[in-house]
Amino acid sequence: MADSLRRLVNNECCRILQEKLETWYKDYYMNSCDQNLNCCCEIIELNSRIQGQLFTILSLTAQEGGHYAGVETIKSRLLPWLGTCFSNSSIGKPTDNNFNLLQESLEKDRQLRELSATREREIQQLDSELNSTRVQLSMVQQDLAETEMDLEDTKTKSATALLAAEDEIIHLKKQLTSLQAQEESRQRSLDMLTDYERQLRTLKDEIAVLSAEKSVLQSRLSRSRSPSPDTHCSRPSSPIKKELALSPLANRLSCVSRKANLLARFSEAYAQSRLEAQNLLKRYIEKMETVQRIIYIAAVESFHVAKMAFRHLKIRVRKTLTPSHIGAESMEDVVMDYIICHLDLYDVQSSVNDVIRAMNVNPKISFPPEVDFVVISCFIKEICCIAFAMQTLDPPLDIAFGADGEIFNDCKYRRSCDSDFTAPLVFYHVWPALMENETVIMKGEAVTKRGAFWSSVRNVNRSRSRSLSPVQHRGSTSKSGVSRSRSPSPTRNINTSEGTKARKNKLIFVKHSMLLISGKSCS
Repeated sequence: MADSLRRLVNNECCRILQEKLETWYKDYYMNSCDQNLNCCCEIIELNSRIQGQLFTILSLTAQEGGHYAGVETIKSRLLPWLGTCFSNSSIGKPTDNNFNLLQESLEKDRQLRELSATREREIQQLDSELNSTRVQLSMVQQDLAETEMDLEDTKTKSATALLAAEDEIIHLKKQLTSLQAQEESRQRSLDMLTDYERQLRTLKDEIAVLSAEKSVLQSRLSRSRSPSPDTHCSRPSSPIKKELALSPLANRLSCVSRKANLLARFSEAYAQSRLEAQNLLKRYIEKMETVQRIIYIAAVESFHVAKMAFRHLKIRVRKTLTPSHIGAESMEDVVMDYIICHLDLYDVQSSVNDVIRAMNVNPKISFPPEVDFVVISCFIKEICCIAFAMQTLDPPLDIAFGADGEIFNDCKYRRSCDSDFTAPLVFYHVWPALMENETVIMKGEAVTKRGAFWSSVRNVNRSRSRSLSPVQHRGSTSKSGVSRSRSPSPTRNINTSEGTKARKNKLIFVKHSMLLISGKSCS
């Protein structure tokens, strides 16, 4: 079949047939009828030879496929085409449709041949892949068999090694336990050593501070004992230079350390000093609300007075150090360093007196006739010292503003145990909140109750009405027998029924006053 097809292609009959068709088309209108018929007959004869060769190729192709190969194609395509050609030739109709059908059938045959060739290639490829897969499967089976053998060998070896490993594991666990115990003991020792080192550094810093303070006090003592005080007053820069030379620029503690120390002192004042002051006031005042209001107002006034004293001291130190200031350091830093090193320059007793004087005229607590505010002078002194030292920090610390009847703020205050936890307003404050640049760093305490706003308004009106009332006579006595005289003097007249107790309190007050004057702390 392939030879016949090759001869058909090499014979170029199809090309000659196409050339004759084109020539006949060009000369059709110039030829006579006989000439056109002769051309048509030549073309038919040439086409019949081509068809004969094609039928020969068709029969050979059918024979190569076997007895029944191509039967369906001949039935479905060749026989209908032959029947159509004969019927069309018998009735004399044009064969354009048949020619189109022939072309379509040839195109479909070509597609079928391509599909069959593609299928054969795919089958061959699948056969090759199947063979390679079988080879790989056989290799995997061999590897599996070898692995099973190795696994059996490993099991036998592991069974013998497992017993030895268990004994070794037990031994290692014992060693690990002992090492952990040793490590814990070493860690405890290291922690203790770290604590000792920290305490040693703190003690060294405190010793340095105390040494500087001692030198300052000795210099002051020598100046106070000198026979010519006018000379020292005329030259104030000389002793200051001496104090600066004797004391360090800072108290060896960084600003962070001083801040932490002051926060601890403020917290201790809330936890201990405040309760001690409450116990002192409870001896004279039974109402807990009045006691807590007095302590809160004392803390607020102490901060206010301490800040004013710090400003005045800062102005005085700046005026004193300005003539003798030399160096690249700013004047503000020099003044702050000097104040930090000489906190004893602060006249805390004067601030205590100012606080008591301000509390005496405060409308909220101006008429508790049972007690004089001097009984809590130790508490006021501690708060004044803390507030003054807080002004030397960068940035300085201050307390938050609080007013009765304000909206309760969870960020600033904690509710006291006797508060109404559903009330939105503050009835009164127990302890102020500590602030740093409008940021709360330590919460205060407040009492919240329903109707706090109207209660605060009534208290203010009552206080105003009392402040407008005439002052009681010194001879008149209150319920507890204590005369009411709110003057700057801390002394009071006490009746004979409580004479012994009053004399004892007076002796305690005189002792405290002497200690304050001498510069010692209240015990």
